Amino acid sequence: MCKFNTENCLDCAAPKCVNSNLGYLKGTLMKKTDRILVYIAFLLILTVSAFSHELPVVEPEAVGLSTERLARIDKMMEKHIAQQKIAGGVILIARYGKIAYLGAHGMMDVEAEKPMAPDTMFRIASMTKQITSAAIMMLYEEGHFLLHEPVSKFIPAFKEMHVLPPEDAEDSASAVPATRQITIWNLLTHTSGLTYHWNERLGPLYNDAGITHGLLQDESTLAEKMKVLATIPLLHQPGEKVEYGLSIDVLGYLVEVVSGMPLDQFFAERIFKPLGMTDTHFFIPEAKRERMATVYERTGDGPIMRKSKEPTVQGSVIYSTDYPYNGPQTYFSGGAGLVSTAPDYVRFAQMILNNGELDGVRLLSRKTVELMTTHQLDEMGVDYGVGFGFGIALGKSNLKQLGSVGTYSGGGFFYTSFFIDPQEQMIGIFMAQLHPGAGALAERIRILSYQAITD
Repeated sequence: MCKFNTENCLDCAAPKCVNSNLGYLKGTLMKKTDRILVYIAFLLILTVSAFSHELPVVEPEAVGLSTERLARIDKMMEKHIAQQKIAGGVILIARYGKIAYLGAHGMMDVEAEKPMAPDTMFRIASMTKQITSAAIMMLYEEGHFLLHEPVSKFIPAFKEMHVLPPEDAEDSASAVPATRQITIWNLLTHTSGLTYHWNERLGPLYNDAGITHGLLQDESTLAEKMKVLATIPLLHQPGEKVEYGLSIDVLGYLVEVVSGMPLDQFFAERIFKPLGMTDTHFFIPEAKRERMATVYERTGDGPIMRKSKEPTVQGSVIYSTDYPYNGPQTYFSGGAGLVSTAPDYVRFAQMILNNGELDGVRLLSRKTVELMTTHQLDEMGVDYGVGFGFGIALGKSNLKQLGSVGTYSGGGFFYTSFFIDPQEQMIGIFMAQLHPGAGALAERIRILSYQAITD
């Protein structure tokens, strides 16, 4: 489990496989127990590319990867599909700005016998956080605020926060005034004192107040909910420790306040349109709903089962798989709200890897990307790196697998993940829809990506 994302962000998986090389796409399609090997013309990749503004597609050898070794990914996916550990997913590996592998494995809907496709859409949940962090840094570059300024300067409700005392305190139920204000930097680094609903002390308070984590339909707006959130105590004093949680949702509202735009509009006009990300949305357009992958669940060693669209209750965490479809569509969660595709998300990842630029469009400066992807918390002694929206591999002892020091990554609640390796100029994206995740499958796919390097 990834310590930074706490959502099994490295444990992804996927079933039917379309291995994209220059000459062809090889796909293994799993229909229940039947397995059919199909060969799809390269025209399919060109078609996908035309619709999704995909990065250039090349033979793996053109970017220092082995076609033969990448085929091990296919075998790994086939094995997990056959064992009914996962229904389907998409894997994308890019190097030097070009796609060397695009695998659409298994089924996006087992019961309907709908196979995965390169443009299948996924609930990416916390992979929204990196995009919100980039939006904040774009506004920072424009001079709207300083990172050490209190967020209350722009959202006054956060000016007089209270903090829960330690559990072993004599009066552990009575909140005390915060000794310092939450800064924008605190929010970017998850040191604000905000947490998520899984916390036993604050989860019930969040639920009672109607605070959402972004994975439920909500009739309110960010402005309304952030004002309510500010009335709930913090778990710890701002700047005291790292606590993964709702900080990035507050930053999403800060984007709205500073820019004067709803968050979905800012994303669409300032990030998605310039980058050619045509399939990334908070709520799925009617015309694209047939491309949305179904969420499955797996208990213990049993086979996967289709997850109900009704809200699921796990302790204090209540979530639904239906949130991107219906409802008022007025709440834009900067921490977890987006849906996307692998070809779309790789464009954002490549922009970051290119130090803020893609295809002649610059969203961020090189120095800003360096700041975002630099470990911010040396003084806290954490054994993993925390950037602005990214987890960072600090050293070989932290890495504990094939990879490079300085690689930054993230993941999502429904078993999606990505890594960006500046040293190898490589990006890996894994998208599935499974909760809980399928063990260490995504980590194995990451290893298989690295073992294919030949240069």
